[in-house]
Amino acid sequence: MSTPLAQTALDQLFNHARTHSHWQERDVSDALLQQLYALARLGPTSANACPARFVFIRTPDAKAKLSPLLSPGNQSKTMQAPVTVIVAYDSRFYELLPQLYPHADAQSWFIGNEALIAETAMRNSSLQGAYLMMAARSLGLDCGPMSGFDQAGVNSTFFPDGRWRANFLINLGYGIEAQLHPRSPRLDFDEVCRIL
Repeated sequence: MSTPLAQTALDQLFNHARTHSHWQERDVSDALLQQLYALARLGPTSANACPARFVFIRTPDAKAKLSPLLSPGNQSKTMQAPVTVIVAYDSRFYELLPQLYPHADAQSWFIGNEALIAETAMRNSSLQGAYLMMAARSLGLDCGPMSGFDQAGVNSTFFPDGRWRANFLINLGYGIEAQLHPRSPRLDFDEVCRIL
């Protein structure tokens, strides 16, 4: 665990990885999605709460439901992507804490505390969505995360009982590298970091 990854792995995960908007016509299998989740689920969350829920949109019917809920700039690329993931969270994630965090009564921390439930669910499902993207990259997939969509519409269409709630979307597949724009700048260490 203390051995740094090889440069080729760092390139695949970070240095050469990009946000993709154009996609090859290559299938992403159910088996690969299952492998992807098996890796992503291992990332840490607060009290091992694991609030994220992932809905993999890949059928024409599901895509047709999602399409009108996307902002105009996200429709074409999302319809072309082999898979779009709705990264959501379970608003009653704490009900599973006796199973997920059995060495303490963690469930009692959340019951009746709506602010803590919302904060924990949003923060940790965001983390889990990021883990999913890094797992996807590690398996050779490209990602296109997005927040331009009608959240209320996605919730009512895909989660009508109100328990799960959408956080953000990720297009998955094999990107067309030739259609990438140059990488946008990033901020330098001294601009955003402090060592105290």
